[in-house]
Amino acid sequence: MKFSNRVDVALPADRLFAQLTDIPALERAALKKGVVMRRLDSLTDKGAGLSWEVGFRLRGKPRQMAVEVTRYEAPVRIDYCGLSAGFEVRLVLEFTALAPRRSRMSTLLEIKPRTLGGRLLLQSARLGRAKLDRRYDERIKSFLRDLESRAA
Repeated sequence: MKFSNRVDVALPADRLFAQLTDIPALERAALKKGVVMRRLDSLTDKGAGLSWEVGFRLRGKPRQMAVEVTRYEAPVRIDYCGLSAGFEVRLVLEFTALAPRRSRMSTLLEIKPRTLGGRLLLQSARLGRAKLDRRYDERIKSFLRDLESRAA
């Protein structure tokens, strides 16, 4: 199952990229949402190879996922890959400068099942595809609007 969108943001592309790769700030934001992140790598610089063990609740059950940065091209693109018991998830964020103070962020979220249970869950999710597309788009836009307001 794939989700994608493009959002124009009132921030320069390099600044937007910097905010979305501010690891301590992202970890704090995740903690506020009830997501527990534990760093697995020992890298000191940002780049491919950063990895976390992520714990969260989905549909009322606790879930675990290993997430790794697989591609890091500052300030143009960053790819994440996540593996859980039932799914493989890939998130691609691309940044395009539109003007000196404006940029566009394109996202692609791809979820692939790894087990029969994962396949069944995705199949049932496909029935509500329009609602999931709308929620995905709204959450990305809301997150970016928050970044804009904090930067202002």
